[in-house]
This record gives sequence, structure tokens and C-alpha cells, in this order.
Amino acid sequence: MKHWMRISLPIIAVGTQLLSGAAQADGPATPISKQGESCHLPNYEEPLRCVRINVPVDYAAPAGDSISLHVTVAPAFRETAKADPLFVLAGGPGQAGSGIVFLLDRAFKKVRATRDIVLIDQRGTGKSGKLDCDDLRDSETVTEAEQEALISNCLRNLKAPVQHYNTANAARDLDEVRKALGYAEVNVWGGSYGTRLGQAYARAFPDRVRALIIDGVAPKEQLLGEWGADAQHSLEAAFAHCEQDPVCEKTYPTLRADFRMLADNVEAGAVTLSFNHPRTAKPLSFVLPYSSFSETIRMMLYSAEMSARLPFLITESSHGNWKPFIAQMYASSDWSSDSMAIGLTLSVVCAEDMPRITPEVLAAEQTASFLHGLQLKQWPRWCAVLNVPAIPYSEPTPLATPTLLLSGALDPVTPPHRAETALKSLSAGQHLVAANVGHGVSHLGCGPKLLREFLDAPTEKIDGQCLNDIPLPPFVINVAGPAP
Repeated sequence: MKHWMRISLPIIAVGTQLLSGAAQADGPATPISKQGESCHLPNYEEPLRCVRINVPVDYAAPAGDSISLHVTVAPAFRETAKADPLFVLAGGPGQAGSGIVFLLDRAFKKVRATRDIVLIDQRGTGKSGKLDCDDLRDSETVTEAEQEALISNCLRNLKAPVQHYNTANAARDLDEVRKALGYAEVNVWGGSYGTRLGQAYARAFPDRVRALIIDGVAPKEQLLGEWGADAQHSLEAAFAHCEQDPVCEKTYPTLRADFRMLADNVEAGAVTLSFNHPRTAKPLSFVLPYSSFSETIRMMLYSAEMSARLPFLITESSHGNWKPFIAQMYASSDWSSDSMAIGLTLSVVCAEDMPRITPEVLAAEQTASFLHGLQLKQWPRWCAVLNVPAIPYSEPTPLATPTLLLSGALDPVTPPHRAETALKSLSAGQHLVAANVGHGVSHLGCGPKLLREFLDAPTEKIDGQCLNDIPLPPFVINVAGPAP
């Protein structure tokens, strides 16, 4: 999360069809192949359809200013497509639907055989007026205090009406998109934070959501930022898997001790990194902040593939070779800079989560894990600058929409117990767990097949045993990779 920008007021892109969601009635619409314009998204070769749809900034004043949402449609492969598409909601909050277009081939190809796939850039993300900040580009070398000052200054100068950038309004936007595209009802897939948004949409418009798939489930009860215990559990699992693997255990016999030594040294400010910037080649030297160290470890736990590299990075760093860790740290930083809108992240978190943080929650988070609750201590300072009003919390209401919940047992942020919490209010829900998977199941193993099976018959029971066939990746034992 490195940069943001002032939000744009409604813009009609040259050559782009602009639809007004509020003005469209339900019912048949122009065929999707005729809507919007042909377009290409980065990192995806196939032409898609891009549509811009106007929605009110403030639903209490629908005649006031509006926001132009960017919507990408991947039409179904078959001409006789089913009438109910799959809406795709990204994570974050702050990630755009257009930023996960790669999932069209990895997760949704079987679904797309018979259904349109609709990727939506949530207000404040991607091409929907991303709340970004150019001032934070290339700020990796500034101190934590200097970076916090940059972000605070950016928030202070933001002109967008961020009090309207929240989950409830994003859910209303989804129904405007549905109406504008002419779908009577839709299916919804949400990943990570998108699972919170998907549940909010289904609860607000239950008659419009045919089926719901939520992967990496964030129940309404979960506080974003309170993930220390889950991250520690995931880290312990990675260590245990190494100890159970003969090659890994032999290669890294002091892994846990090495990690504790590294964490202590970084926290004491005793680690200075000197290297050439991986993008600019400019010589750099700075004391490694503990937040950068711990966040890099946490991000690696998101996937089993990256977790398999952890023993190598930890051991090499403990021997003084920080180059593999630096490469991973910048890879994580680049990903968050490209895909996350920090303004949208904070407008949601500050209104919906931070008001529920109690001294007891903060105290527990500080001792729960290697993360030391750093985000929960940092975010309130930015929230004070952003100054969005708190949104009162209400318990989740019962929802009867057929719902498939997917969890990875190794997930450091939304592990299976989070889905079990959500399941208590989902009367037609069924929960599948993949044992050797981190954050995100849909694109792995038989995941794409299960998505298609569920959408074809959402009230039928899904057999998810095949998810157990997804293996743990082999551990990296040296610069060449895993053992041959």
C-alpha cells in the first residue's frame, strides 16, 4: 500500500459506453457482446468488454454527484449462456476486480463455459477512481516515521468524499451494475474482503443473488487487522511441516531458533541492509524496520508455495545473506503498490473496524504473534487524519442464499474458523476446507470444477474430498530450488 490519488468525478472515457445504473430497469438488456467496448486489461491477452456505469456518490442524494465504475465482462464461451452471470469481487479492501483478471483462466474457466464473468472495480479502486497516492512511490528507504508522515499528509489533502466509500455503498453499487447490465439475478464470487462485500450484497438484495461463493471467508464479525493469532498459527504450521519433512528438517535443523534470533535482532534495530535497489540499481543502506520484516513474513504465509521458501530465507538471513529476503520484501511491496488503494482500505477500515477495537483486543493482539499488533497501533493514527464517521456495527442477519464457503487450512488471515463463524448465519451454506492451501482455494486443484458444480446446482451437496489431493509444495533447500 504505497500510493493514492484524489478521486475522479464522473468521466466518460473516449469511445466507452456509459450506462446509468439508476436509470436502468430490470429485464432484458442489450446483449453483453454489444455493451461497452472491446478492451484489453494488463496481463491478459484476450479482448474483453469494458463498460462504465454511473452510480451516486451518496445514495441519500441520488441526484447529486456520481462515480463512474469500471466493469469488465468476459462473455460466456457458449452463445446460449445462462441468464445469471458470476460477479467477481476482489479483496483488500482496496483491490480492483480488473486487478485479478488472471483468475478468468485459473479459477473461472469452467464457469465461463456457460456464464458471463463480470469483474467489478469497487468504488475507490482500480479504474473506478482509485484512491491512490503518488507521493508514496519509491518510499521504501524512508524511515517508518517519515513514511507515516507521507501517508498522513496524503490523507489530509484528500478531497474525495471518503465517508461514502464503505461496504454498504459498494453493495448498493453492485445492484446498480446488475440493473445496468440487464441481469435479473446474479451469482457472486468474493475473495478475502470480497467475501464481506458479497455477504453484504446478498443480505441487502437477497432476491437478486442466486448463489454465493466466498473464498477465504471474512465474516462480518471479524475485525480487519486482528489477525495475529491466525498468522502465528500459520507460521507454526510452516515450521512443523518443515520438521516433518526429512529433507527440510536436515537442511534447516535450527529453523525456529534462527527465526527468533532474526526477529530479536531486527526489533533491536541491529540489522542494516546495504544493497542495490532491485529496480533502479541505486545503492541503498537503511536499518530494517521490524514492520517490514514481520509483514514480509506474513505475506509469504498467504500461499503454500511462498511458505515453502520461508526456511531458506530465514536461514540465509541468519547467516548474513539478506539478498533472498530483500527480493521477497520488494516483491511484496510491488504487489501491494500495484493492486491496493490505500485510501479505500482506510475509508473502510476506519469506519467499520477501528471503532470496534477495544483496549483488550489491542493488548491481546500485541502479544499474540510475531506481528506485535503493529497495524492495529498504526491504523488509528491514520484514521484520526481521515476522520470518517464510524458506522454502527450490527450482528449479521440470517441469510438463506445457497452459499459455498472455501477455506485453506494454512490461511494466515481467514483460516477455517472464520468461515465457521460466518456459517452460523448462512442457513444454506456448506463449508469445504483444503488442508494444504493458504489464502485462496478456487484456483487450485479441483477448485474450478467445484465452482462450476456448485453454480449448476447450488442447493445440492458438493463433495470436496478432491481438495485433499492438493499437495504441499516441496521446500526450497538452496538457490536452485527444491531437492531434485
